[in-house]
Amino acid sequence: MTTVTALPVPRRIALSRAACGFGSLALAGLAGSAGAAVGPHLPPRAKRVIFLFMAGGVSHVDSFDHKPRLFADDGKQMPFGDLRSIAKTGTSPPQRVMKPLWKFARHGHSGQWVSELFPEMAGIVDELCLVKSLHTEGIAHGPATLFLHTGSTTAIRPSMGAWVHYGLGSENADLPGFVSLSPALANGGPRNYGHAFLPAIHQGTAVGRAGQPATEATVPNLAPARTGALAERGRLLASDLARAQLAGRHGDGELEAVIAAQELAARMQAAAPRVFDIADETAETLALYGIGAKETDNFGRQCLLARRLVESGVRFVQVNYTDNSNNPAWDQHSNMPKHLDHARAVDRPVAALVTDLKRRGLLDDTIVWWGGEFGRTPYAQDNGTGRDHNPAGFTVWLAGGGFRAGHAHGATDEFGHHAIADRVHMHDLHATLLAALGLDHERLTSRHAGRDFRLTDVAGRVVTGLFA
Repeated sequence: MTTVTALPVPRRIALSRAACGFGSLALAGLAGSAGAAVGPHLPPRAKRVIFLFMAGGVSHVDSFDHKPRLFADDGKQMPFGDLRSIAKTGTSPPQRVMKPLWKFARHGHSGQWVSELFPEMAGIVDELCLVKSLHTEGIAHGPATLFLHTGSTTAIRPSMGAWVHYGLGSENADLPGFVSLSPALANGGPRNYGHAFLPAIHQGTAVGRAGQPATEATVPNLAPARTGALAERGRLLASDLARAQLAGRHGDGELEAVIAAQELAARMQAAAPRVFDIADETAETLALYGIGAKETDNFGRQCLLARRLVESGVRFVQVNYTDNSNNPAWDQHSNMPKHLDHARAVDRPVAALVTDLKRRGLLDDTIVWWGGEFGRTPYAQDNGTGRDHNPAGFTVWLAGGGFRAGHAHGATDEFGHHAIADRVHMHDLHATLLAALGLDHERLTSRHAGRDFRLTDVAGRVVTGLFA
């Protein structure tokens, strides 16, 4: 039987002597590494973000942007200047006006218009700040989705979650600061939660993947393979040896990230299983999110997990309603009634998330951001039964985090095609979200390839009218 004896000196001192002090130097160097948070720059209104990404483009004219003209002119052939048609053929023939498939009504004390597509969200409309004049870059899903997440349609840029983590760090050292739940492989894939040229520690942690049941979406290998004091001692010594190696490779961001990831993984073994296990939730809470009901169980679990993650100190959580195809969930080019299937899957869980955050006292300092990469056209695509992509004017909403509740900002034209009043560009939305977190989008920069980069590139303005 092999006998394990205690080291004659503390392991850090032993390692320091054995490696000419490199372990201690590495440890000291990491304390001031590029992984440290750089903000906040401004008084923050909020501490964290939950982004509910509706991939494919929800039809704003069928949901939150009520346009009576669409009912009055339904079926008429009218010129719209279709961007995709112009890009493909150089011409834009008249298109058939298509009325909404769902009736609209005013809801809440604020009297905001919401269609029958989202009855549960209609019930929380007094908590929502509706941005009805958003416009963006990119006509196709890939470029528009990348622009939504990174501020660029083509170039390799850090995702918004990475920028937020870079600016503010995490509130819990035992969990990742940025998590993406069930992300897709298509239309940007890992770039949508990537770190690009920021230190690798700001990379988002993907939990699950699009198309995988939420019951299977977890962090693999959380349970330690070995337990006990000896195993823990071995892990600590391995960490110190890695740090000693780092001392000889000064400025190696990838090795820093590997070491940080290994150490975080060790800490997560104690913290994460509790967060990912919803067994301690009450039956009332599970029912609120629609868990157990066929239509809502999957997305309900994702939304509930998002609440548990931010409650535990995760800074930025993205909840993806998408799939891995090139025609993601809400992309109804020829079958608008399909929108109803998706609405039934997300409506109840989304409303539950806002309600649950509020009753737990978390909504005031948590931003809930709901929306997709663009909207959809007010006319039938190719005179058919669906709608095409529309980046020129669409709706997203924000809740909590100091935003104006029960408020509608901006407007599209009488058909819902182009944003025309109090227009908000995607760069403006990014700048405003960062400002709500106490980050100045013009000062949140990183030097790369000889120039400073930021999420909003050389544009963007804070839309103060969105704040309460």
